[in-house]
Amino acid sequence: MSKPRRLRIALLAHSTIPRGGVVHALELGAALARMGHEVAVHAPDPAGKGFFRRPLCRTVCVPATPAGKTLIEMIEARVADYVRFFEAASHREFDVFHAQDGISANALATLKEHGLIGPFARTVHHLDQFHDPMLQALQDRAITSADRLFVVSRLWHDRLARGYGRDATVVGNGVDTERFSQRAHPQDAALRERLAVRHGPVILSVGGVEERKNTHRILQAFQVLREAWPNACLIIAGGSSLLDHSAYQSQFAELFRASGLPPEAVLRTGSIPDADMPSLYRVADALVFPSLEEGFGLVVLEAMASGVPVVISHLPPFTEYLGEDAAFWCDPCDVASIAAAMLRALDPRRRWPKIIRGLDVARRHDWIKTAKPHLPDYFSLIEHAYA
Repeated sequence: MSKPRRLRIALLAHSTIPRGGVVHALELGAALARMGHEVAVHAPDPAGKGFFRRPLCRTVCVPATPAGKTLIEMIEARVADYVRFFEAASHREFDVFHAQDGISANALATLKEHGLIGPFARTVHHLDQFHDPMLQALQDRAITSADRLFVVSRLWHDRLARGYGRDATVVGNGVDTERFSQRAHPQDAALRERLAVRHGPVILSVGGVEERKNTHRILQAFQVLREAWPNACLIIAGGSSLLDHSAYQSQFAELFRASGLPPEAVLRTGSIPDADMPSLYRVADALVFPSLEEGFGLVVLEAMASGVPVVISHLPPFTEYLGEDAAFWCDPCDVASIAAAMLRALDPRRRWPKIIRGLDVARRHDWIKTAKPHLPDYFSLIEHAYA
């Protein structure tokens, strides 16, 4: 059988909420659709609210059953939801099945074992360290059962090679420079008013209060910054996650109480409406992202496209796609280093060259460029299925 020129592609995400992997799935689907393919992005939707963003491609909200309280119970419920949905032949009319996470990859592994689908692909955005052997086994199965693997950075390519003996195609990430830009919008002032940000400067952290995001040290570095900028404000946005970060968040609350900072100095917004994200970046004077571990760091591109200088960990994967002159680098394990980088990011003589370099980085990361490397592996999967 000859290769179909117009592929029917099912992309599967773990959720409809705005996390990096879900954004990647929606933008990848939109890029593939612009290239002429038929794409549907799927995700379980327990809240019944639909996807947080409407992309150019089709989306499918998979009916989700009530899940238990533990992480393993939730994962098993969502895997079962996916399996139940795709057991219907009318839902499986695709040439390619591509999971964007461990939950959907386990569902596709089960469907393949039952003979309902052929080979499938999986993108590994990052891996977690699980102490629970059942969770670790599910994570391992989501990698070893996939027939093709994609990763967003060389860091994870090398870790998969070392840990699993698996090769993976590095596809990177992209940013929509029409949506995220320096161009002011009336919504910017409205958001600033809603957040009660009237002074400044504004330091933005995206990803919520999580150990991986290094939020404790961000707060401690911000205390140092306030000595030079008494009116500075720290906004911590986002934080929707399937994992339980409550212990780390309790420690953060205790650190904040002990810091002596006034309540208005630190604003935890929780999830921000997707329509407000471009304005949120433009409200900020700097993005602080000294993450301890990332798959890629999609918010870095979004901030740079918005003309916001970035304080970032001098670690891969950031060192893979950012030159030394594109960001304010720091040692993420050193509070003084993070604080010094934040201070440099607010220095007018130093920030503008970084902004210019950041805009150039963003322009070079287009979603079509991210989508194209998928196609050879997609066609390979199809050939393998028909062999």
